[in-house]
Amino acid sequence: MILKALVLCADEKIVRVLRRTLSDLEISMELCGDPESALRKLTRERFEAIIVDLAGSGAAEVLGSARSAQCNKRAVAVAVVDTAIGLRSVFDLGAHFVLYKPVSVERAKSSFRAARALMKRERRRNIRIPLQIPVSIRSLDSIDSSKVTTSDLSEGGMAVSIPKRGRPSGKWQVSFSLPGSEAVFDLAAEFAWEGTSAQAGLRFVQVSPDDARRLQDWIAHNSAEAEQDDPPVRCQLTDLSMGGCYLEIQSPFPASTRVTISMRAAAMELRAEGVVRVMHPDRGMGVEFTQTTQQHREGLEKFLAVLTENRDVRPELLVQPEGLETDAAASTQNPAAPPESGDPLLGLFRNKATLAPEAFLGELQKQRGMVAASTAAR
Repeated sequence: MILKALVLCADEKIVRVLRRTLSDLEISMELCGDPESALRKLTRERFEAIIVDLAGSGAAEVLGSARSAQCNKRAVAVAVVDTAIGLRSVFDLGAHFVLYKPVSVERAKSSFRAARALMKRERRRNIRIPLQIPVSIRSLDSIDSSKVTTSDLSEGGMAVSIPKRGRPSGKWQVSFSLPGSEAVFDLAAEFAWEGTSAQAGLRFVQVSPDDARRLQDWIAHNSAEAEQDDPPVRCQLTDLSMGGCYLEIQSPFPASTRVTISMRAAAMELRAEGVVRVMHPDRGMGVEFTQTTQQHREGLEKFLAVLTENRDVRPELLVQPEGLETDAAASTQNPAAPPESGDPLLGLFRNKATLAPEAFLGELQKQRGMVAASTAAR
């Protein structure tokens, strides 16, 4: 199934570049010449990407409206802007990626490769598989419990048939197993929507990386709509701590993107899950680790030791997007590394994220020198 992008742009030169770039990346383009027609399409059709030239009147409203349109609130938003416009103001409008003018084919392809990987991942999150299986649900706020039956399943939740009574609320624990799988899922969830009087939607919350991967694999194996994700992207590690890392990458993923990072140095390999907290276009991104297990911590300590003992070894890194965080999840800091943890790298991510890229990278360089001096003094 081809990816779809809505484009709001009146500049013919930019449109030609976008048409060529998106065609090469197998993304269909639906062009709108005015904000009114774009807004109508956003409420009636689903798109994986919204591309807006902010030079036009009403363009900023279209970008903001995409976030509130039910069928497109998780679409990847790309803003085309003049170089004089600050990054922070564009991101505040809801953009995930920024494309500066003059727009060249090379720059556009670089940005849209990262955008396409995220578009594919987001579409897979929306796949719902018709499925009828028994599910046990137990309230975490009371003694209520019951047996229900699903009508469909996705990576983020499930639709269930419920007894005809008042709408359930609060936090619940959901237990079920999937056909063809021996694993039992025991997930925290909350009721997200109500359809008919006997149907409701459960949204999974705080799913562990292992459970998330098992759900993804089962859905990919059992869905006719599933497609291959884009391959992981190579990047360069510049900074690493127990709480996160900074990666140099030509086409970084936007803030709030959940990513998986595969690291290799000498004979040591490590897989880490994280969320992008800081993004600098064409330069890099800061990732905060989200795993909390002792196994992950021990693996990270060993990897750091390998890098410390082998200064001449250049680690190999691959990064892959896993989807965009919800607004609520994106604002929640990693409970495994609270602000008082003393991790200076996370301190930069949390306290200096609004700095201009040059200023932030300057702070990162300064911190890197302080860490190196501290290590040498031991």
